[in-house]
Amino acid sequence: MNNLYAKIYADPAFQQLQIKRSRFSWTLAALMLGSYYTYILVIAFKPELLAVPLGVDTIINWGIAVAVAIIVLGFILTGLYVWRSNGEFDSAIEAIVERVSASE
Repeated sequence: MNNLYAKIYADPAFQQLQIKRSRFSWTLAALMLGSYYTYILVIAFKPELLAVPLGVDTIINWGIAVAVAIIVLGFILTGLYVWRSNGEFDSAIEAIVERVSASE
């Protein structure tokens, strides 16, 4: 069985899949961290931007709205990763495993 793992890992298609999956996950992580840290930097250096109320008769300000949007973005990016992982990445790895297993 360890020999099978070594063959799968050495397979060029598997290496390309690993690069593609890694690039995708790092892109999503950068989007999430970038939005979160931008929000924190705005709070630190320009808090008056987020202190503006959303409307005339509301106590909810832009800071709360942006914070909720960042949380929703986290759920959306997680769902996007799961959707693509369960579809494209899992089917590709199954094909690689079948091909390498058949060549043994």
